[in-house]
Amino acid sequence: MKIAIAGAGIGGLTAALCLHRAGFDVEVHEAVAEPKPLGVGINIQAGAVRILSGLGLERALAATGIETRELRYANRHGQTIWADPRGRHAGLPWPQFSIHRGELQMVLLNAARAMLGDRRLQFGQRIAAFEQSGAKVIARFANGTQTEADLLIGADGIHSAIRAQLYPDEGPPKWQGILMWRGVTVGKPYLGGATMVQAGHHTQKFVCYPISRTHAERGEALINWICDLHMGAQASPPREDWNKPGRLEDFLPRFADWKFGWLDVPEVIRSAHAIYEFPMVDRDPLPRWSHGRVTLLGDAAHPMYPIGSNGASQAIIDGEVLTEELSKGDAPEAALQRYEQRRLLPMARIVESNRRKGIDIMLDIVEERAPHGFTDRETVLPSSELEKIVGDYKKLVAQDRETLLRLAARTQ
Repeated sequence: MKIAIAGAGIGGLTAALCLHRAGFDVEVHEAVAEPKPLGVGINIQAGAVRILSGLGLERALAATGIETRELRYANRHGQTIWADPRGRHAGLPWPQFSIHRGELQMVLLNAARAMLGDRRLQFGQRIAAFEQSGAKVIARFANGTQTEADLLIGADGIHSAIRAQLYPDEGPPKWQGILMWRGVTVGKPYLGGATMVQAGHHTQKFVCYPISRTHAERGEALINWICDLHMGAQASPPREDWNKPGRLEDFLPRFADWKFGWLDVPEVIRSAHAIYEFPMVDRDPLPRWSHGRVTLLGDAAHPMYPIGSNGASQAIIDGEVLTEELSKGDAPEAALQRYEQRRLLPMARIVESNRRKGIDIMLDIVEERAPHGFTDRETVLPSSELEKIVGDYKKLVAQDRETLLRLAARTQ
């Protein structure tokens, strides 16, 4: 069976590797003419690292990224609300990685080149349209070329051309008024050198984590950071552009006094080599992903707000589930329907939860109840309430301990 994948991002390449390993004939078509290690930082949850480890990539990930030791939530005064060990530090069989998105992309691309061969990776081929004829799908590209396959997987991102053809009246991504500024800064290690921090609240938040093993071995930290600010309701957001320069004067004054002792936030921001601005957007959940021999995956299927580090991790899981269903050997259309049945509703729930702030709701609760800080977190957000917030969200995204250990037992 020949499977064409539109998009050589994290989801598309992971799906290609999983499908190839299962014996399928896979080709990947990417719009970018020359892949480069672009972007900033990203977190890969342990449940997704499980899949990448099964593909033989854990050593390559560990060679470039940071094995995350802890996720810490704090108020805007730097006081800890909740600290959670991650990955192997939480007793799981796999690590969580904080890594440069471009480096992760190159790890996946190099693996795809080695496993599939260069001939199966076609660059400079932006999907423009497709048509289904009997048991075949014909994908047409903007450069005038085309390919014929038994299945077409749309992994072409939040502005997916395949999704747009399936849902031509959907319109642009949804925006609720939050702009994000992102940068990478070389600085001093903080909180042990392997901690991911989320501080503040919904309308003003700072996120940071180290992403480079090379810098850590030199006694430094390559800190990926994100500043979120709610800008008020507006009709439509500016289009996302990872390369749009950000201006310090637009957001730094709001963080000028965020000096936590363990981290000087304004200094980290000012020391960035470059800053990028883009809106926090998602899309409404779809009623269907699979139409005949065409389906969607990753951000093309379920773009979500970057809460809980779920975007890339869930795209990786999509690739495994799709492969599992296709490997059962019955009609491809039925396999795509089962893939959709397993993934569509859980992803819709995450999208909707993240719109309601997801696990980050704890930040807003603390800000509302103790805007000037606290002496005892328990009196502000009792552990019973906090544990329910955390536990419910982990179960929602299938990253709770019970689910992950059950998966570990299944793969042994």
